[in-house]
Amino acid sequence: MAMAEDDKRSYIDYDTFLDPDFSPTAFANSLVIATNNPSDTPIDLSTPLSKVLFDIQEIDTHIHNLTTRSAIPLLTYTKDQADAGERIVADVEAQVASLTEGYQRLQKEVIEQYEEADEVRIAVERLWETVRVGRSVARCLTLGRQLETQMAEVGESGGAAAQVKKGDHRAMIRASNTLLSTRQILAASGPDEEGEHLSKINLITYLQNSVLTPAETTLRNRAQQIIREFSMSSLAPSSSAPATYAQSEETKSRTTSALLTLQILNPRLLLAALQAYLRTSLTSSLASIARALGNLPTLDRTLLEVSARCQNILALESLLDTIKPPQPVSPEAGDQTENQAGNLLEPLLAALDTSSLPSFFWRSLAEGLAPRVGDLVGKGGVSARALRSQKERVKDSIRECVLRGSQGPGGIKVRAGAWEREAAVMIGSVIGSLGR
Repeated sequence: MAMAEDDKRSYIDYDTFLDPDFSPTAFANSLVIATNNPSDTPIDLSTPLSKVLFDIQEIDTHIHNLTTRSAIPLLTYTKDQADAGERIVADVEAQVASLTEGYQRLQKEVIEQYEEADEVRIAVERLWETVRVGRSVARCLTLGRQLETQMAEVGESGGAAAQVKKGDHRAMIRASNTLLSTRQILAASGPDEEGEHLSKINLITYLQNSVLTPAETTLRNRAQQIIREFSMSSLAPSSSAPATYAQSEETKSRTTSALLTLQILNPRLLLAALQAYLRTSLTSSLASIARALGNLPTLDRTLLEVSARCQNILALESLLDTIKPPQPVSPEAGDQTENQAGNLLEPLLAALDTSSLPSFFWRSLAEGLAPRVGDLVGKGGVSARALRSQKERVKDSIRECVLRGSQGPGGIKVRAGAWEREAAVMIGSVIGSLGR
């Protein structure tokens, strides 16, 4: 009430000073304009300044009167606030002390133990990783030792095993499977896989360079050599006696081991080896027939050799038809089992785009023979005249060669085929040039 009455008795306009938009410069400018004439050149600032000082003194007196009358309530209020603050601080300090004690107990009972446990966990993880790598290395070394023993059985080592079981072709298949298993371990080098970190171990590098790579090269070369030397026909002239049944079975068994070895190592290697065998037979037959047509007394012997080559191809086809591809040993390769061929013959026929290897042999031979006969006839001379004069004999000999070569050698079951067509194609490649 007293403050309100003082405000009413005061001439100071408090509303102006309490206005949020109050501007000291604008207020000073209004005082100067109110106490001076705008046209006067000298401006009197003493009057507005005196008014401002008087107003300040009036406000100071007003504040002094207010504080004097309200000192006791203000001090009492301030003391109450200070006491309340002290009580709050005391309570907060007690809570902080409790929290500090709880944190220290938590740090001792949980955090420190967790840190110790985490160190143990890291050590265990590293030990487990070391054990995993050690097991993988041990398995690779075991397979490497097994591979060395099997290679000795194959006959490529000079040890006691090689002397006991010299040239055991069945060991080639076992060695190929062992080699493939080792390669799969080394190839599984992804995170958390069996072969992780193995590439960083010097012993594994030595194993690859001194055992795995030489063994793979030896197996590949030995299998390719067996396929190149495959022969079961008894038609070719030879000073040795015809092969017995036991020898024929041994040849089939040895060739089967070679075929499966290449299939296990890499199916492309098998396909390339078989195509090379056919290509060699075709090249040799084409060259020998072309020479024999220029020297007819040697034709019968040459055609007998060609028939023998075709019989070997027929025997190889029959053998491939009976061999099923080995089951993949890796889980990853198991998904391809459904798309796998039923035997080793199907991929070769698909690659050659033919339904029969003998048919492919005769038709390819005829295709290459026609231009050579044309060149021989085109040159003329004694050879061309003799070839024309004995055209019927040559025709019968070629037909007999095709039919004889399309009959399987002893012990081989062959597919039934219309070989008269192949005979007609071969005859046409020779006689067709003679008729022009």
